[in-house]
Amino acid sequence: MTFWTRKRDRSLFANGGSLVICGLLAGVVVAAASFPAVAMSGLAAKAGSQGFAELPSELEQQSAPQVTRIFAADGKTQLAVMYDEFRSDVPLKDISVNMQHAIVAAEDHQFYEHNGVDLKGVARAFVNNKQGGAQQGASTLTMQYVRMTLAYSAKTPQQAIDATKDSPERKLTEMKYAMQVEKELTKEQILERYLNMAPFGNGAYGVYAGSQVYFQKKPKDLTIAEAALLAGMVKAPTSFDPTTPSGYPQALDRRNYIIDNMRDLKYITPEQATQAKEVKLARTTKRPGNGCVSVAKNNWGFFCDYFYRWWLSQEQFGATTYDRERQLKSGGYRVVTSLDIKAQASARKEITDQISDKNRNALLLAGVEPGTGRVRALAANRKYKLDDPEHPKNKLSSNPDLAEKGIRGTYPNTTNPIITGGGDIVGYQAGSVFKMFTMVAALENGFGLDHSITSGSTYKSGYIINPSSDAACPGTHFYCPSNASKSEQGTFNMWTGFGKSVNTYFVPLQEQVGAEKVVDVAKRFGVQFRARQDAEFANDPASAHQWGAFTLGVSASTPLDIANAYATLAGDGMYCKPTPIQRITSADGTKLDVGQPDCTRATSKDVARRALDAARCPVGDQAQLGNCAGATEPNAHDAVGHPIFGKTGTTDADKTAALVVGTRSLVVAGYLVNPDWAGHYDRMQHGIVNPAVYRTVADYMEGKPQEEFKKPGE
Repeated sequence: MTFWTRKRDRSLFANGGSLVICGLLAGVVVAAASFPAVAMSGLAAKAGSQGFAELPSELEQQSAPQVTRIFAADGKTQLAVMYDEFRSDVPLKDISVNMQHAIVAAEDHQFYEHNGVDLKGVARAFVNNKQGGAQQGASTLTMQYVRMTLAYSAKTPQQAIDATKDSPERKLTEMKYAMQVEKELTKEQILERYLNMAPFGNGAYGVYAGSQVYFQKKPKDLTIAEAALLAGMVKAPTSFDPTTPSGYPQALDRRNYIIDNMRDLKYITPEQATQAKEVKLARTTKRPGNGCVSVAKNNWGFFCDYFYRWWLSQEQFGATTYDRERQLKSGGYRVVTSLDIKAQASARKEITDQISDKNRNALLLAGVEPGTGRVRALAANRKYKLDDPEHPKNKLSSNPDLAEKGIRGTYPNTTNPIITGGGDIVGYQAGSVFKMFTMVAALENGFGLDHSITSGSTYKSGYIINPSSDAACPGTHFYCPSNASKSEQGTFNMWTGFGKSVNTYFVPLQEQVGAEKVVDVAKRFGVQFRARQDAEFANDPASAHQWGAFTLGVSASTPLDIANAYATLAGDGMYCKPTPIQRITSADGTKLDVGQPDCTRATSKDVARRALDAARCPVGDQAQLGNCAGATEPNAHDAVGHPIFGKTGTTDADKTAALVVGTRSLVVAGYLVNPDWAGHYDRMQHGIVNPAVYRTVADYMEGKPQEEFKKPGE
């Protein structure tokens, strides 16, 4: 926070050196406390101690925890807030004068006259407390500000205890620091910092939060009665809580007491005081949501969770995940994410048009911007919500082994990262969308798009597998893939083989190139290999060389993986790490260089453009460098109405159905899967996933100019 400075007339105490001040203060206190003589112990003895004089002369000014706000890409739509303490600093000019007067009337009538310490009040309280009278504190607003600052700047539990325990040592520490603060800050600055740090109960810290929680308004709009209620709560937020049966009458009495003080201090007229005390005291609060389970719109939850996990992975925010989370929830950042509200709304709508949230199968969509890696949409037919264990809404898991144990599935409510992967979510087999990696590897190794292979309905490869496998050629240990249809045989090149998704073209092509080279392309294009066995194969060249079924998509992946991999083609071969960030600004207004596009060359520009040309065939578009001869999703191009590319994917027994469709502006990948049981018996239908994908792209591209894909050499 930025503060202005101005000079004020200083008394003898303000103009002397800090040690002189402390000594003079101690002498006054001792003299005042000498009646009776028993008061010479305790405070007076401590006042003369060497430890008091040796205290640092400057208070470490540390900001209290601040709310971090998360916005969509437009910079206006707030997705969520995250905090440990609900607090957001505001300048004094945006705090009602009623609130400024009320806190002075409640806590420190002499605030504008003293220099940090009310000497008469300290002496009076000290003598009274020693004589056994009602306990008096005599802490000025400045001293209270010092106490809160010391507590927030504590680096150890003991320092936090010392900053708040009731002891002469603490009081003297506050007194010395308070006088130093008064030398460095104006009264207005002290008041501003105090009001932004003070606790108001019910999870509200600082006047902004108090105004929101109790009155759902900004601090600048607080009335006399509202300001007096808030000011009264600072002393004991729990005791003066108007929302509890025991706290309500105490809160009412204290509010009215403060209103009378405001009148006596001439801050308000007697008529205003009378009117303010007639205002009915509210008994309810509205505490703001916190975190991704409290997003403004539920369908934003999966994106919010992706952002949250991304933040926890960034070393710039701390050495450990705990440190990073504390930074997020207390740093007061303003985060503008990459979420495109239009794309997100469209994705959720198109999903809802195809499948119910209560369906055990999940339709998952991820949208990525080529050339930046910015994630524009993440949607599913699920509520981002924790299922209530006391009153569960989720059905028993579709996995019979888990259902037997009473374990429930992820529908309709889940907070698992089912779209992006992470934690226990390793991904899903996506089928033939992986053929793109084989095509890129072939092009990198000198094969042309016109490379032809005569394919039968089955192919006997040289890959060795378990002879008992259904995929083994009868009576052998060789991998023997077949096509989805017996009509898929003949001579194919990359345009036609990719367009019709011919297995018996791509397995021998992978064999000719080397499967380990295909796996390497997938790595460069961002496939994560989260499943343990997949990672073991991918990271061992000898094993990867024998991974015959890799080109058919047997490795687990997520829609985000594949959307970003295909976006690498549209980005002219530049792989950009997926990011949920548009920009991040710290509490002091500094723009952070984190989460910005981080791109590396995954393949050459010409290879990317040639591969993309063939990838226009599966989705009903026309190649520029050759000829297509069929498509596995011919409706996509007509629906989008722009140049597009992409690929369908289907696994054995239709356990997964996938489609990826892209333009130069957006690439969307969709999977239809069962997140709870990979061994399910349902047959996934392209008639569900495909329209959701290409219509999401169509909605996004509506009204945008036509952009043709570039040819090699352009």
